Amino acid sequence: MARTLTFKIFRYNPFDENSVPKMQEYKLDETPRLNLYSALYRIKDELDPTLMFDFVCRAGICGSCGMTINGRPTLACRTLTKDLPDVIELHPLPFFKMLGDLSVDTGIWFREMAQSVESWIHTEKEFDPTAEEERMDNKIANDIYENERCIECGCCLAGCATAQVYTDFLGATGLNRIGRFMIDPRDKRTQEEWFELVSTDEGVFGCIGMMGCDDVCPKDLPLLEVFAYVRRKMMVSLTAK
Repeated sequence: MARTLTFKIFRYNPFDENSVPKMQEYKLDETPRLNLYSALYRIKDELDPTLMFDFVCRAGICGSCGMTINGRPTLACRTLTKDLPDVIELHPLPFFKMLGDLSVDTGIWFREMAQSVESWIHTEKEFDPTAEEERMDNKIANDIYENERCIECGCCLAGCATAQVYTDFLGATGLNRIGRFMIDPRDKRTQEEWFELVSTDEGVFGCIGMMGCDDVCPKDLPLLEVFAYVRRKMMVSLTAK
């Protein structure tokens, strides 16, 4: 016999002066292979068309459906209700600008982060679109690929104690981005330039090592390895000074 699920969902519209934060309850009959995205869509379609949440790909690729599910930041589309208890509490991701209910604006923060870490390859070479792609060692290419798998869902920031206190902290996703370019042989930034960029309380030394980011990353990125690599590079810079 199918379960009846109880959803307790955070409701608040910051653009409505009459709106106040509250938890609203909905009940839904569970169906086979039901994920939270589909459940939310059914609630919106059948019970409450005013419910706000985000989705795009529905395949764990875009990161749009990140939210806090029973206290844990993760993706709604990759979460099956069969793995959850009868009562499911949903909140928006903390840290980001609230748009309404379960919807937050991650784009503003990620754009500013990309600009602050200068998220592009720094080189003096003039780009030639007709040239053969520059070759590199397979291991380095695979390491870059592992870092590039970040979908910028924001779950790591939502699970980070430092990010909840300091909104300018780069967090796991920012440090992962820096690590991606540090290992790229095409990026010609010097050790001193990297040191100025990341050796701050907003950068790698702001991390207090609780690794909540690693616990909640839905793509299982090698964050521990990335942080260790960046820290080692920065310690070499400190030793050389």
